Formats: sequence, structure tokens, C-alpha cells
Amino acid sequence: MVRVVGDNVESDIHPIRDALNMAEDMGLDLVEIAPKANPPVCKIMDYKKFLYEQKKKQKEIKANASKIVVKEIRMGPNTDEHDFQFKLKHAIKFLEEGAKLKVFVFFKGRSIIYKDKGEVILLRFAQEIEEYGKVEQMPKLEGKRMIMFVAPKKSGKKN
Repeated sequence: MVRVVGDNVESDIHPIRDALNMAEDMGLDLVEIAPKANPPVCKIMDYKKFLYEQKKKQKEIKANASKIVVKEIRMGPNTDEHDFQFKLKHAIKFLEEGAKLKVFVFFKGRSIIYKDKGEVILLRFAQEIEEYGKVEQMPKLEGKRMIMFVAPKKSGKKN
């Protein structure tokens, strides 16, 4: 016995065989929608059309979801002032476009001994772009890189 629901069908309890015959007479499918209910609930519908509409909705949701872009900015432990300002300008532009930043100091060879210099550079960088973005992850050493993530600040305007 199953409870049958659907368009142009009065909600009632029928034996499974009768429910299947009803669906077949209408040229539709019998789909179980609540197997745990007592009795189980089945709906008479066009299952292919249902799947098509589900797929269409998923595609629409995916299209409307904002895609997060991560831009990388690479510096060395001995980055001079001009290069720092140049990279800062790029970082501000990326944050204004709504991209996330992955700022890292790359230590080549023996320059790993300047870990403190790398951290100072990243913290100064974070301080300079404070009004455009907020630091998601403070500088952290991973292998030969000291990495920091910065997310754009939410602005009042929409893209």
C-alpha cells in the first residue's frame, strides 16, 4: 500500500499495482518521494522532465555563484622600496576588483635565514592595504615560502 499524490490525482492510499496502473494510464511515472513515511508516499509525475528541470536549476545556481579569483603576489626577503610600492599598487587593484590575494615571500637558497625580514615585509604589506582588504591568514612559513592571505573588504557597490 502507498499514498499516491500528484497533479490531477486525489491524494489517497492504493495498492502499489493500482498506483502503477494509474501512472501508466496517464503516461507518467510513479516516483517514491517519502519512503520512510507510513505508508510510503509516491508521486505521479514525468520523471524525465523533473530531472531536466533539476539539472537546469543546478546550472542556474552554478552560473549565479560568484567565482573567487586568487591572485598571487611574490616578493623576496630583500625586496626594495620601489618594488614593494609597485606590488602594493597591483594588490590594491586586485582587491578593488574583488579578488583574494595570496601574498608570499619566497626564500631562495640560504635566504631562509632572513625569516624575520620576510615576516616584517608581509606585516607591513598587510598594514598598507588595510583599508582595501582584511588579512584572513597571518604570515605562516610553509617550506621555502612565508604565505599570507588577504580577502577584499566588502564595499557598498555591486559589480
